Amino acid sequence: MTSIYDRKQKKIISVKHFGGKALGIIYRSRILTWIVTCSFVSFLYGLYQGSFLSRGKIQKFILENRISMEKYEKKEYSSFTDFFIRKLKKISFDSHPKHLTSPVEGYLLCYPVSSDLSFSVKNHLYTLDELLEGEDVSSYQKGMVFVFRLVLSNYHRFHYIDDGKRIKRKVIPGRLHTMSDSSKNYKIFKENYREYSILKTNNLGEMIYMEVGALLVGKIHNHDLDSFQRGEEKGYFLPGGSTVILIMNHVQVDSDILKYSQKGIETKVDVGERIGVLK
Repeated sequence: MTSIYDRKQKKIISVKHFGGKALGIIYRSRILTWIVTCSFVSFLYGLYQGSFLSRGKIQKFILENRISMEKYEKKEYSSFTDFFIRKLKKISFDSHPKHLTSPVEGYLLCYPVSSDLSFSVKNHLYTLDELLEGEDVSSYQKGMVFVFRLVLSNYHRFHYIDDGKRIKRKVIPGRLHTMSDSSKNYKIFKENYREYSILKTNNLGEMIYMEVGALLVGKIHNHDLDSFQRGEEKGYFLPGGSTVILIMNHVQVDSDILKYSQKGIETKVDVGERIGVLK
């Protein structure tokens, strides 16, 4: 179980850790870790999840994870993948132009960027340069890194948080480590497959918006949009745990999120929910 801060209940809750025992066994063996985190294994897993053979898993998954299907579009799912990328009937984005909102449903930790363009995650020191591989990141000095972790039961589509235009998009090949504590000995944000876009937004300034693949994520699908609007869908993850990272300047994180992030405790957030403001 993992401790999470629930903003709605204003208390710490315990959340089930998916595959904890199995992941512990895998990450105790370098050979098993290498095999399971390679893209070919995720490709095979994706084939099964996208086939009609996986449909039998859906109802059990819904019951075990207490997923409220009333808030999703009603349809007959052809596979577990089809269910996994289910769409919400309605998404309510905070409409204030200076409010920073969550692009996903998931668990959030925030990390300040130091003057040397580094930030620390789970005892690993990262630099923005190694995360983005050669991008000019000097303008993000003393900015903020937002790490949104999605688990299997979450809504797995991600959205734009402001109106704007895409300046650049880049894909960085890599492995597919789990985002759970089982991979704590690996610098997962440096090693994992990831895609990022540099966005110029109308109200929140320039930002870097990154999607990180994780264990058994067969694919990250980004819609090919040069311009976008607040709340518009940016893309989705295929089955597996996954992560979205935002890197921004001149933002003030909401006090409760910042307080728990400083303690290493994630905050549960909904897509479109306010998480901060522009300074």
